[in-house]
Amino acid sequence: MTKPYQRPSADEPAWWFICSAGELTFDANDLPPHGRLQELPMPNLDEYQVIWLGELRERSCYLVVADLNDDAFAALGEFKSLRPLVEANDEEMFMMAARAKQVTEFLTTHRYCGRCGTRMQAVDWELAMQCHACQHRCYPRISPCIIVAIRKQDKILLARGKRHRPGLFSVLAGFVEAGESLEQTLAREVMEEAGIEVKNIQYVCSQPWPFPNSLMMGFVAEWAAGDLHFDPFELEQGDWFGFDALPDIPLPGTIAHKLIQTVKAQIDRE
Repeated sequence: MTKPYQRPSADEPAWWFICSAGELTFDANDLPPHGRLQELPMPNLDEYQVIWLGELRERSCYLVVADLNDDAFAALGEFKSLRPLVEANDEEMFMMAARAKQVTEFLTTHRYCGRCGTRMQAVDWELAMQCHACQHRCYPRISPCIIVAIRKQDKILLARGKRHRPGLFSVLAGFVEAGESLEQTLAREVMEEAGIEVKNIQYVCSQPWPFPNSLMMGFVAEWAAGDLHFDPFELEQGDWFGFDALPDIPLPGTIAHKLIQTVKAQIDRE
């Protein structure tokens, strides 16, 4: 990343990702505020940490790290989770908002050195925090996860996690552990959560998932052996579902939805 602490000019049209307590400010159209600084009801940004995130649709994107319960931005909109962007299926905007949320998480959790406890300082030329006492440097944390849609003939495996909203069924997912490859993680997670073995693993796509700092790497696979036995600590229920009788599944715009549609396309081609 270049020039993270570039300051916005008053007449520069930009997207403003104002983040507080894991939520972003959204306007009446469920988008981050956008426009020239001099034309928006903004407080004095000299009092806030401002980070240049990149460009989107020919406009610069700036993160503004707001305080908890900060009402200085109330005229711009309302603080909400990133769910509106998922529901709108706006992948470009969601990815930039995800970056804003993850950078905020990094800055707020690395104020002090994890090695010696000294106050950390921002590095001028890159997005990093530096301890000048012991020279420990930290960068934004990314937690890799696998997510996999598994088919058995013309059916797909879907399960209800304990943290899912009521009625929602999705594909299986899990975090990569130290020393594992993605393929090893996939095989372990599927065995631990559903009690089955898989084959013909194929990579499909990836998606940043800022809840709080995951990178989801999506696969499809086929059932190879075993009967379903779900981990009661992770999953409430699950089964093989035909595509003519699917339960409530994740929204378009999510990687889970894309993987489910990938399996459906495979079945339709056969």
